[in-house]
Amino acid sequence: MFNGSIVALVTPFKGDQVDEAAYKKLIEWQIKEGTNGIVPCGTTGESPTLSEKEHAQVVEICVQAVAKRIPVIAGAGSNSTREAINMTKHAAKVGADAVLVVTPYYNKPTNKGIYLHYKAVSESADIPIILYNIAGRTARNIEPELMAKLASDFKNIVGVKEASGSLEQMLRIKEMCPKDFILTSGDDALTLPILAIGGVGVISVAANIVPRDVVAVINAFNKGDLKKAQEINLKLMPLVRSLFIETNPIPVKKACELMGLCDGTLRLPMCDMEESNLAKLKQALKTYGLIK
Repeated sequence: MFNGSIVALVTPFKGDQVDEAAYKKLIEWQIKEGTNGIVPCGTTGESPTLSEKEHAQVVEICVQAVAKRIPVIAGAGSNSTREAINMTKHAAKVGADAVLVVTPYYNKPTNKGIYLHYKAVSESADIPIILYNIAGRTARNIEPELMAKLASDFKNIVGVKEASGSLEQMLRIKEMCPKDFILTSGDDALTLPILAIGGVGVISVAANIVPRDVVAVINAFNKGDLKKAQEINLKLMPLVRSLFIETNPIPVKKACELMGLCDGTLRLPMCDMEESNLAKLKQALKTYGLIK
């Protein structure tokens, strides 16, 4: 169920408010383009700067607009276990299909603390939980041994968005975790290699602007057409690199604006791109044929 190209959707703003109309329009376009799932309120959706009320609002808009056509995996992570529990309960209550729960960040819990955090979240609601492992942002890595214990002890912990950048670690996850434990790429540049070692897809930034092509890579691989998957993947790579020349989601939101998908307004501390990087992004979009 939680496989293929799952977009970590941007959150459009109008002035200082969430732009509900623009958000619904993005959702409809994603579904039309063949996207397999949507994550509202992830990092790309600027979750750190959404208020608690706005976070709930965005999840509810997404669930209602999607209307069970594809899975909705609501962002529900926090470095406060109590807050993560509240967001998880809310997602379950309003009908999300799963939650994405990032490793507690900044306060750097021990392995025992990470285990107890996910235990508490798991026991708080009857909803599938996908771990989000990204030590580059959280300062704590979920080791494969700990991941395997979580997956074994709590049946609603069903998978991981793995953004460690280490294929060796991902292989160990495949070795140690239950056979049905979902391994999903958290890095657009590693989607194809992760598929090759048993991953099932990607929670993607690039799918915000090229959803059809991200889907195409995965579909080609799943059909056994590795050559086609490699060709599309190679075409994607320069564009993917341009989306990370500054901190995500700054470039992808600017790309959405340049393509006319939504306003590119960011919330501080996210800010407008440096002119030199903006020129590189524009060139990548032009080369790909997304803007003139």
